[in-house]
Amino acid sequence: MAAVAPDIDDLRLCVHCGICLPQCPTYRVLGEEMDSPRGRLYLMRAVAEGRLGFTDAFARHMDLCLGCRACETACPAGVPFGSLLEATRSQLVERGPRPRTALLRRLVHGMFPEPRRLGLMLGGLKLYQRSGLRRVVRASHVLALAPRLAAMESLLPDVPSAPALPELTPAQGRRRLGRAGVLTGCIQRHLYPDVNRDTARLLSLAGYDVVVPRDQGCCGALELHAGFLDDFRDRARKLIAAFPVDLDVIVVNAAGCGSAMKEYTRWMPGEADVVAFAEKIKDVSEALVDAELPLGPVDLTVTYHDACHLAHGQRIRAEPRRLLGRIPDLKIVPLPESDLCCGSAGVYNLLEPEVAGRLLTMKIDRIAETGAAAVVTGNPGCLLQIAKGCRERGLDLEVLHPVTLLARSVRRALP
Repeated sequence: MAAVAPDIDDLRLCVHCGICLPQCPTYRVLGEEMDSPRGRLYLMRAVAEGRLGFTDAFARHMDLCLGCRACETACPAGVPFGSLLEATRSQLVERGPRPRTALLRRLVHGMFPEPRRLGLMLGGLKLYQRSGLRRVVRASHVLALAPRLAAMESLLPDVPSAPALPELTPAQGRRRLGRAGVLTGCIQRHLYPDVNRDTARLLSLAGYDVVVPRDQGCCGALELHAGFLDDFRDRARKLIAAFPVDLDVIVVNAAGCGSAMKEYTRWMPGEADVVAFAEKIKDVSEALVDAELPLGPVDLTVTYHDACHLAHGQRIRAEPRRLLGRIPDLKIVPLPESDLCCGSAGVYNLLEPEVAGRLLTMKIDRIAETGAAAVVTGNPGCLLQIAKGCRERGLDLEVLHPVTLLARSVRRALP
């Protein structure tokens, strides 16, 4: 299928007011007009109107965008920057110059959205970590010769065991709320299997029969954000087919995945099964915010980081905070600039480690200022990135998904 051109009317919504500039992470770091939202929109419009071609410089400015969509939240004109960027990147995939990170992109997109391949790779990394080879490699400083490989290696925590969840967990709550499907994701299922396990258990306690399809794959978010729209649609349709049609809700505990899944209808309009599926998607905080859960005390001071695709993509800010606020004895302290991107942005931290690293430094500075003992966020990429920053800074902080804290609270309430 041909690339999708950005909607010219949407491009013309931008009035170049500049309100988006201080909200844009790359503008904050680089200070370049063409690396701000209005600058990129100016370039996109110039291409759309035939005044500019798909040059190396144009492609580079598009590549440097994190796609965090903070500009959408700030924009008084309602410019849908995220979809415009994704459409533009689809054009670059088809007609643009070969990016300097082309080989790494091929590796990343051939591995990360493929749960089986990713599992095999992480199995090898588990051996690398536990055999002592990691200590030898790090002591040799050989990774300094390959900054992007070093960024990938430093990002990974100790790889845990990841047993498959039961395909059906019956409801245990006082009342039955229906049938809830759970997305296990790619990174989430392999590096944070406890988050998936706790999600299923909490939904069951809340009163759902929980369905976890065993043959589910990737949601396609990485391809969407990179402009590989055919691959994205293919993954989306396969994922839809993997879930039973009689589900009442489909719960997602990864912000980037949930955002992409809620927008399936934008990229596959008029397909009845796509519409029905997308309408059922809920972030786990939406699904549990009013649930009847037995919650025990957790004596801990935490701060909350807004994952970009939860705060800006899905416009979900209050629900996670309300959930955390229900936990007895839990103290929540505000995080300055809580919705400034941490630099993860899918695989941005692997492709652009320098800019991502500067954003991570800013994020860790703000987290350290809070004095919290833990930072909480609802996206696996953010969990990995912030945990890396805390390790490098020498901060003894827990980095937790909201579901993890809820599950800890439930364990203290139940006999």
